[in-house]
Amino acid sequence: MRLSMSDQTSIRANLERVRERIAEAAERAGRSPDDIALVGVSKTIGPEIVRESIEAGLTEIGENRVQEAQPKIETLGPEAEASGRPVRWHMVGHLQRNKAKTAVGLFDLIQSLDSRRLAEAVNKAALEAGVKMDVLCEVNTSGEKSKFGLAPSEAVKFVAELADLKGMQVRGLMTIGPMVADPDEARPAFGKLRDLGRELEGEGFPWAEMRYLSMGMTSDFEQAIEEGSNMVRIGTAIFGRRSRG
Repeated sequence: MRLSMSDQTSIRANLERVRERIAEAAERAGRSPDDIALVGVSKTIGPEIVRESIEAGLTEIGENRVQEAQPKIETLGPEAEASGRPVRWHMVGHLQRNKAKTAVGLFDLIQSLDSRRLAEAVNKAALEAGVKMDVLCEVNTSGEKSKFGLAPSEAVKFVAELADLKGMQVRGLMTIGPMVADPDEARPAFGKLRDLGRELEGEGFPWAEMRYLSMGMTSDFEQAIEEGSNMVRIGTAIFGRRSRG
């Protein structure tokens, strides 16, 4: 079933408002909004609504779970390609090693690489598929025990030790801001990822291009942009509050 006209308008209006807020934050930071990638996170959102977001101009879509993403990507990916609006699909949730092969076949970018064992699983799957998988290394810059990700003190060493994995290309770093009432309190976590990105860029690893700093979600993406993010992952502000998940 397709959305009603009012629902379609809402998705389009939500996207326009999010883009306006991105542009305003970029301007405050002295940056171009064209440099900020918008990933719409469609966790728990049905394919018919995701389809409407693609028709409204969303070109980057993130999913948290492989099993939920697979039917959407297999249906909507070819549709988007045929319509002339191709989409890049992002794995933004925690990835289990036993899902690495499926993930490599589905996604254009895996944003949650956070262990050597997962890196080896992704690398093996990519080599078997004959592709080079783009990945971001997830860093737990907030220090919260409930979050996945590398400790900031381990990040540079971790990336350095990926040199032998020829099926992957590191494209940057990802973090999730802390759970705080005031989004300004998330700034130190974002600044930490920015500084790590600069440190890694200075290392000049050929297998680790610092193209993306993926940080900022609905509650804190403006602060993240002001602290250096060039990729934000927005779910609620585009699709509304989830009823589950």
